[in-house]
Amino acid sequence: MAEETRALSIDALRAGRGDAMDELHALLLRAARFELHRRRRLPYDEAEDLAAQAANDAMVALLRKLDTFRGQSRFETWAYKFALLEAGVKARRRAWQDREVPLDDFVLHDAGPTAQQSVEDADTLRAVRDAMRTVLTDHQRQVFIALALNGVPIDVLAERLGSTRGALYKTLHDARRKLRAAIGGES
Repeated sequence: MAEETRALSIDALRAGRGDAMDELHALLLRAARFELHRRRRLPYDEAEDLAAQAANDAMVALLRKLDTFRGQSRFETWAYKFALLEAGVKARRRAWQDREVPLDDFVLHDAGPTAQQSVEDADTLRAVRDAMRTVLTDHQRQVFIALALNGVPIDVLAERLGSTRGALYKTLHDARRKLRAAIGGES
């Protein structure tokens, strides 16, 4: 039965049949709802709205990539993934929608030696702080602070800076490489 449904659904989707489109959208909506309600951070109405948006965006992405389905898994499993990913992105963006993305210099304080912190830790902290000031460009420092220290999701930062995720990944990679080289780690 599942084999017939899968073949029928894929063929019907390729043909643009309305009933297959409705069935696929219902599956994507269930997946998006599952992901958003699993996170339990949004009020029900907001989660439902985001789930509908995620299902719509997942449907567009899936139909665009329909010809890439290789049949190595059930079609429903493959389709479900699109909705989960879209819902996750929407939830992360929503979580940061009303929050400021700090791009200022991040102040690393020496807490002084404690029972849990050795002198080596304080020296390393000082070396990282100095390297961030001297080795990184302003842009690299902003991106490093936002992504690595403040935990801003990369898609949110890309949207705020008018950049792409790839460009920010490259900037973060270069910043980490420079910091490792500056504090004596491997390059």
